Amino acid sequence: MEWNHIKDLQLDNMLVLNRMNDFSQRDVLYPFALDELLCRRTGQGGPAICHIWRHPQAFVMGLRDSKLPGAGAAQQWLESMGWSTIVRNSGGAAVPLDLGVINISLIMPKSDALSFHFHDDFERMYGLIRHALEAYGCQVDKGEIAGAYCPGEFDLSINGYKFCGIAQRRQTHAYIVQAFVVAEGSGAERARLVRSFYDRAANGEGAGEYPVVTDRSTASLEELTAIGQNAGDSFAAAVARIIRSQQTEQGLRAAEAKLDMPSIEQVHAMADVLRTRYAIEE
Repeated sequence: MEWNHIKDLQLDNMLVLNRMNDFSQRDVLYPFALDELLCRRTGQGGPAICHIWRHPQAFVMGLRDSKLPGAGAAQQWLESMGWSTIVRNSGGAAVPLDLGVINISLIMPKSDALSFHFHDDFERMYGLIRHALEAYGCQVDKGEIAGAYCPGEFDLSINGYKFCGIAQRRQTHAYIVQAFVVAEGSGAERARLVRSFYDRAANGEGAGEYPVVTDRSTASLEELTAIGQNAGDSFAAAVARIIRSQQTEQGLRAAEAKLDMPSIEQVHAMADVLRTRYAIEE
């Protein structure tokens, strides 16, 4: 299913949680733990939420990455250069995060606890990002880009260069669709970092066990479009503007009344659980 109109995205009265410039929590697991707790509460009758955030310097591995024979050594190498490292609980492979990468989480209730229509959920995120970039005359395509890091069927690209990857996390009564959007800086530099990680993490592992990353696969919105130097802020504002265009005064009040934000202590406790549960295998 593709949604060609904003109304079709079914983002009615979703709340915007904009943490673009909130760097009070240095643990990169904090936003993932926050998503996990908000998803539980959405599944219990809370509102749908669009969480927008970024992190100064972190390297987020996928579960498959964490099982590579040299993953521990690669992690130490990254941390020696100042990168925070974690293994995330959603799908996908390794992704570097910095202030030029915008992260979006759509946290929504399931219509049916037995629903497995995850392609529709990916399409919803694709539609949101495509509409957010329409004003800049961009043609956003989907489909795996050879040589890109965190490759997948829902790679989003412009002129053959990936700028966005999409993953998801499903709970019993709600789900999270997460996107990382390379908005500013060099896509090639980030690709080289990921390739260097796999060179160390693979430790002789055969081809096919990890993505083969090339320089000319990934680029930022700043490099690909006329969006300008403040591409991250402009893109995040466009996403928030679309979400807010689907709110009504009455619906917004009802959504805010159902919002039960987790405490900082609760989020840190969940981060500790995720850190233990998804640690690199020794």
